[in-house]
Amino acid sequence: MTTMPKINRRTFLLSTAAAGGGLALGLRLPFGPEIVRAADGSPEINAWVVIRPDDTVVVRVARSEMGQGTITGLAQLVAEALECNWAKVTPEYPPPGQNVARKRVWGDFSTGGSRGIRMSHEYVRQGGAAARMMLVQAAANEWKVPAAECSAANSVITHQASGRKTTYGKVAEAAAKLEPPKDVKLKDPKDWKIAGKPVKRLDTLDKVTGKQIYGFDLKLPGMLNAAIMESPVFGGKVKSFDAAKVSGMKGVKKVLQVGDTAVAVVADTWWHAKTALDALTIVWDEGPNAKVSSASIADVLKAGLDAEQAFVGNQSGDAKAALAGAAKKIEAVYSYPYQNHVCMEPMNATARYTPDKCEVWVPTQDGESSFAALLSASGLPADKCEVYKINLGGGFGRRGAFQDYVTQAVRIAKEMPGTPVKLLWSREEDMRQGRFHPVMQCKLTGAFDASNNLTGLHMRLSGQSILAAVRPAVVEKDKGRDALSFQGVFETGEHSFGYTIPNLLIDHAMRNTHVPPGFWRGVNINQNAIFFECFMDELAQAAGQDPLEFRRKFMAGHPRNLGVLNAVAERIGWGKPAPKGRFRGLAQMKAFNSFVAAAAEISVEGGNKVKVHRIVGATDCGYAVNPAQIDRQVAGSFVYGLSALFMQECTVKDGRIEQENFDTYDSMRIAQMPKVESIIMPTGGAIWGGIGEPTICVAAPAVLNAFFQATGKRIRSVPLKNHGIQLV
Repeated sequence: MTTMPKINRRTFLLSTAAAGGGLALGLRLPFGPEIVRAADGSPEINAWVVIRPDDTVVVRVARSEMGQGTITGLAQLVAEALECNWAKVTPEYPPPGQNVARKRVWGDFSTGGSRGIRMSHEYVRQGGAAARMMLVQAAANEWKVPAAECSAANSVITHQASGRKTTYGKVAEAAAKLEPPKDVKLKDPKDWKIAGKPVKRLDTLDKVTGKQIYGFDLKLPGMLNAAIMESPVFGGKVKSFDAAKVSGMKGVKKVLQVGDTAVAVVADTWWHAKTALDALTIVWDEGPNAKVSSASIADVLKAGLDAEQAFVGNQSGDAKAALAGAAKKIEAVYSYPYQNHVCMEPMNATARYTPDKCEVWVPTQDGESSFAALLSASGLPADKCEVYKINLGGGFGRRGAFQDYVTQAVRIAKEMPGTPVKLLWSREEDMRQGRFHPVMQCKLTGAFDASNNLTGLHMRLSGQSILAAVRPAVVEKDKGRDALSFQGVFETGEHSFGYTIPNLLIDHAMRNTHVPPGFWRGVNINQNAIFFECFMDELAQAAGQDPLEFRRKFMAGHPRNLGVLNAVAERIGWGKPAPKGRFRGLAQMKAFNSFVAAAAEISVEGGNKVKVHRIVGATDCGYAVNPAQIDRQVAGSFVYGLSALFMQECTVKDGRIEQENFDTYDSMRIAQMPKVESIIMPTGGAIWGGIGEPTICVAAPAVLNAFFQATGKRIRSVPLKNHGIQLV
């Protein structure tokens, strides 16, 4: 089979040389009956496990690594079930084409929605356990004893009665010939020795020593480089361009149109390609979208706040009647902007096309989506195509469902047959052509009776649907509703509402724009947490009650939500005096089947200079595969969430995104980072929760609620820079 080794400079050069510039092929070779072998000839015990003669264990991981630690966590789960020596474990990507050829033996390649571990833990553990059973059976066969008399630990198999020992590497050939077991039992998590422990990541050393190859770094023999520019107005097309003007510039090999919407320059170096592209005169047919602005979009959304038609995401009782009969009503309107993924590594892909074979090397969150884009763009059948996954320099959702850069790379390579071409977007192109966090407004109205009891609540969302743009069939199947819009406030499922409120109505007036929306880390929990958790503080204030106690009244039926909320409140010292000049806020939500909460402690100087001193984050994810990595993900998500809160916004002028680089789309600095205290409190159960995205949503509302406590000012739109508020 074709394998993607752990990418470093040495193994990459060796593997590409072995295949004449492609990757080395693992083949079924005549070393024994029905043995599938890896690229180096080592036997495959099953799809997940390859054992080398020196006892190295190669664990195949279908999900993508982009800094979140999934590749280590999944390897831990396989190694735990395999009972192997963790020090000898190395990960490997199986290629998507082989997954198709082998009837999707590795399952789903998509790495998004915090699904990397929570949606694949069972079958990867079964793969590890099955391989262990086959290795033990092979040793038992050699010793002519029952397998039940043998045990495995740390890659060593022991016959308990006689004390005989052997290693996995010595029996791997024999094990690979056995039929896989049909009854595979999984170890109880309470007995874990590798999984559940804060082991060091498998990819760190290569990163810090510079051995790690990213798509940005990739070099192939004879490779050319391409720079591209697509219509800056979404929906625009190429009208004309003067190729002759730049064709004679240094290093330029070809100037070509890519589809209806883009122009690319291919050259010997990327800088020569970019320089020529910058000098190229391109005339665009921008179409009617060139008249769209942030203000016109906001007007469309504002009208949706009071529209008659809306899709219901959560409903109980009669909210409209409760509001009509209220002794007192509280109303607030919030808004949330477009935001960009701004991956540190811009979009890129390298393609080599011939009429008989097309290959793509790409940092991707979903190898199967990349493979589908390759098939479509190349026009070749699946058995003549392959994708080689490379670790990502950031993903955050941009490199998953959206494979525009793969399509472009293949189209360019088709114009240069036999020559590998690396397409790399400039930073400006990357930011202009994002798939943006959707814009959203929200009107919330709460009803109180004469005794200050909350009797009803209406939450009206008005804004863009991601699924309508990306997966319209899903929306059509749900009769026009985008259930994803209700993340964190939905009636049921992995993003269900964490309160029981009488007479509740949460609905969405879908208002789509020409700006393409995308899955941005956390997706819709980000705005929904701000909208609802800040409004809960407003309701508590109106009722004259403490924000924590007010929430608790509606959480008796939501013990895991309440558990994380109580945990952060206790750790932050809620109910006790804060240090002088400091103020506190909190928030909670269920997201991606995890229960998360945050409590922030801030100070404000001069009314607008905010110092976030502490954030306590609690996570109940069911099971903690690597506690150290969970802590890092929580802290990293707070960087993302606080940067978005204080600084980040994409605005539209003349139909195009205005922010084209980091000078206009900023991110928080290390000196601005608060102390993060992570509480991991897995409660087990049948359902596993995600880690990479959930806690991002609770940082912003916790800080906003603390800001109100400090200043008495409610801020209902972000980023805070638009209100003159700075993070210091």
